[in-house]
Amino acid sequence: MNAFRLAGDMTHLMSVLLLLLKIHTIKSCAGVSLKTQELYALVFATRYLDIFTDFISLYNTVMKLIFMCSSFSIVWYIRRHKMVRRSYDKDHDTFRHQFLVLPCLLLALLIHEKFTFREVMWTFSIYLEAVAILPQLVLLQRTRNIDNLTGQYVFFLGLLVAWISGFVQTLLYADFFYYCLNSLKNNVKLTLPA
Repeated sequence: MNAFRLAGDMTHLMSVLLLLLKIHTIKSCAGVSLKTQELYALVFATRYLDIFTDFISLYNTVMKLIFMCSSFSIVWYIRRHKMVRRSYDKDHDTFRHQFLVLPCLLLALLIHEKFTFREVMWTFSIYLEAVAILPQLVLLQRTRNIDNLTGQYVFFLGLLVAWISGFVQTLLYADFFYYCLNSLKNNVKLTLPA
């Protein structure tokens, strides 16, 4: 098991559990963007098309099911549960999330590893996940009212992005760090190619 994947899974799981806890216990989705939740449901539905055809591990299958079920549960609560639906701030959650879907799909059709339906959908889910939080951030900016559980939900989602982005950036610098440290170790003047 990759430690970074496990940390990412756990922070995402924590964010979703906090949001479900808020919605279920206090029967309110105030401050939660339905548009972001619909985008996440689409992300997981397109990413995990292989759930019933390719078994990797019990952990993998369970996490896929949790992410899909929790995403669709949140959308259901906001759209269908009578008490929760009343607290939804439709007037401020106006980000046109459909304009995020088409560019991500077009990008996935152009840039993918191989041109198969599942691979293009998986790539689409990666691109869409990168921008899925935008409606939530816009909603929070418009209302300027962030309750504890919504704030923690966004915090844990952001923590996931910060860890992954930081890891990728570190990998990009790793080659430079290696040559820099070797140069200092050998007391050789550091020269970079022009």
